[in-house]
Amino acid sequence: MRIQHNISALNTHRNLAFNNAQASKNLEKLASGYKINRAGDDAAGLAISEKMRGQIRGLDMATKNSQDAISLIQTAEGALNETHAILQRMRELSVQSASDTNVNLDREAIQQEITQLTEELDRVSETTEFNTQKLLDGSFSGTFQIGANEGQELKMNIDKMGAAALGLVNTTTLGKDVENTATVAGLADGTYKVNSAGDKLIDAKGNEVGDVAAGVVTGKNGAEYKFTNATSLKDGTLTIKDGKATAQTELNSVSSKLAAGKYEIVGDQVIKDDKVVGKVTTTAGTYEIKVGNETVTFDKDDLNLADDLAAGSKFEINGVSVSTREQASGTITKIDDALKQVSEQRSALGAVQNRLEHTINNLGAASENLTAAESRIRDTDMAKEMMEFTKNNILMQAAQSMLAQANQQPQGVLQLLG
Repeated sequence: MRIQHNISALNTHRNLAFNNAQASKNLEKLASGYKINRAGDDAAGLAISEKMRGQIRGLDMATKNSQDAISLIQTAEGALNETHAILQRMRELSVQSASDTNVNLDREAIQQEITQLTEELDRVSETTEFNTQKLLDGSFSGTFQIGANEGQELKMNIDKMGAAALGLVNTTTLGKDVENTATVAGLADGTYKVNSAGDKLIDAKGNEVGDVAAGVVTGKNGAEYKFTNATSLKDGTLTIKDGKATAQTELNSVSSKLAAGKYEIVGDQVIKDDKVVGKVTTTAGTYEIKVGNETVTFDKDDLNLADDLAAGSKFEINGVSVSTREQASGTITKIDDALKQVSEQRSALGAVQNRLEHTINNLGAASENLTAAESRIRDTDMAKEMMEFTKNNILMQAAQSMLAQANQQPQGVLQLLG
C-alpha cells in the first residue's frame, strides 16, 4: 500500500472534473437554447450556421424590398387610375363637341374643361411620388433587390404619362387678342380654319372667307389681322371673339413633346409655371427642355415663330382642341391612343406586381426551410440535452461519493502500525 499518491482518488477526481464540465456545458446549452455557443462547440457547424444566417436575413430583407416595390407600383397605378378617368371624361367631351348640335359658344365651354383636364394630366404626371421619387414624369428607372445574393434583382421603368407624352399636345398660340387693323368691320365671332397651303381662311361651314399670307389674315370684306410673330398659319385655327383674333398652329414632332402651359424666357432659362424647365443653349435661338430622361431641343421654327425667342419672350403650348367639329372628331382618336398607352403602362405595372407577389411567396418558403436547417445545426434539442444533463448530474454525484470512499482508503495503513 502507498500513501504518497492515492491513485484511486486521483482517478475519481479526474472523472468528477470531467462530469462537472460536461454538466456545465449541458446547463449552458439548456439556458441559452443554442447547441453551439462558441466555435469550440462545433467549428464546422458554426461556419455553416453563420452562412445560413446570412442567407436567411437576406431573404427576409428581400421580402421587405419586394413588399416596398409593390407599394411603389400601387402608388403609380393608383395615379394612372385617375389618368384613365380624366381621359375618359376628355373623350366624352370630344364626342359631345364633334356634333353640330353645339354652337361655337358651347364648344368654347367644352374647350375650357378640356384645357383644365389636360393641365391636370400634367400635374398628376409631375407630382406623383413615392419616397420623394417621381414616378410618372419619365425619370423613374428602378432596380429592386429581390433576392439574398448579388444579381438577384428586378428592373422596371415607368414611361412619362403627361399630356405631351400621351399625344395630347398639338398646338401653340401665336397671337392673342389681335385686333382688326382695317377700318372695316371685323370677321364674325367664331372659329376658322387655315388650309394646308396656308393661304386661305375657311369658316365652320367650309366657305372661303379670307386670304392668309405669312402671319397676316385678310377677310373678304377687307378686315385685317396681323400676327407679327408668326411665320405661317397653315393648318392653324383662328378664333375670333369680341372682335379680337387668336391664332393657334399645329406643333411638329419636336415641339409636341413640350408640356402644355405658358413659357417665358428669363435670362438664359426657360420658365414654366414659375419653375425652371430648360435653358438657352450656346446656339443662338435654340433652347433645351428636360422631358423625363429626354432633352428636347427646339427653336423658333418648331413653334412656327418669326423671331428668335429672346429674353422676355413668351409662348404658349396648348392641349388638344375641340374648337371645331373636325378638331373634336380627330381628338377622339388621339384620346383613344392615349387610353391605350395608359392601359399598356398599367398592365405592365400589374404584371410586375403579380410577379413580386409570387417572389414574396417563394422568398418566404426559402427562408422558412433554411431557418429549419439552421436550427438543426445551431439550436439545442432540449429533450436530448436534458437527458444528457441528467446522466452527467448522476455521474457527478456518483464521482463525489466515490471520491469520499477513495479518500478513506489510505487510512487502512494505520492498522498496520498497530
